[in-house]
Amino acid sequence: MAHQLTYEQRIALLNKWKNPPGPSEKLRLDRAERMVRDAIARYAPFQGLAITVDPKGSYPNNTNVRSDSDVDIKVQMNECFFYDGASWLAKPDRYSGQWTPEKLRAEVEQALVQHFGAIDTDHNIAFNVPEVAGSRPSTDVVPCFKYVLYDSTAVGGHYEGSVVYGRDGKKIVNWPELQLTNGRTKNTNTKLRYKFVVRVLKNVENDLAAQGVIKALPSYFSECLIYNVPDHAFLNGGFDDAIQASLREVHRQLTSTWFGAQGMMEPNGVKKVFGEGQKWDTKDARELIEGAWHYLGYGS
Repeated sequence: MAHQLTYEQRIALLNKWKNPPGPSEKLRLDRAERMVRDAIARYAPFQGLAITVDPKGSYPNNTNVRSDSDVDIKVQMNECFFYDGASWLAKPDRYSGQWTPEKLRAEVEQALVQHFGAIDTDHNIAFNVPEVAGSRPSTDVVPCFKYVLYDSTAVGGHYEGSVVYGRDGKKIVNWPELQLTNGRTKNTNTKLRYKFVVRVLKNVENDLAAQGVIKALPSYFSECLIYNVPDHAFLNGGFDDAIQASLREVHRQLTSTWFGAQGMMEPNGVKKVFGEGQKWDTKDARELIEGAWHYLGYGS
């Protein structure tokens, strides 16, 4: 079990973790985004095509912490889109043009090599552009397509996201714009405390993993757990109270027999936190939350 912080140690760390990485770190992150954008814009086969290049994950969501401050960039082909949905819903014909997942992946790789030189291509999903110390952080570039999920319960009858096909042929659907919008709304509703608590839990997870108390978990997992805390729980008392209330509420949901963990949703509001295809389970969540409670000195 991790050692337990004193009150003074906890408050000192909370003050340190209150804000995301500072201006110099932001410059490094922005530079990485700009360079990937330039690589795609200057690549001849992409000229005139509907392609968007945007950061995703903790960086644009302002929940990144210093020890996790790498960058995820999606290169999204919008000339066509992939979709799913109930069979009885009206949908367009399936795309059958040249832009297959294999072709997009190959062209994005060439664009990056042409611009950066050597890159790491030995991953199932992303290409990695290595860090240049003092200039730019390690950058994961994900080639993806626009994705639509037709759902009669959604506003406008569908959700829009992105889909990436790995080298193994399996698809992964993400909802970065929904995550961004919902996160901003929740942060406003909680007087900026939502993202503060997320950053605290991410830092705690890093510390607990470094001490061998828990296994290392994706930083997004912390964001998923805290997103399920009701807005009002963040607002009573000070920042320290908001953390205690958030950890207590997540633990309550994880141990509840009425819906509980199975009703928890990712910040995108579309995908459940626990289920098939996730890189974590409820055991990981309980170990993280209980470990955080002890480590921060809130009780045994």
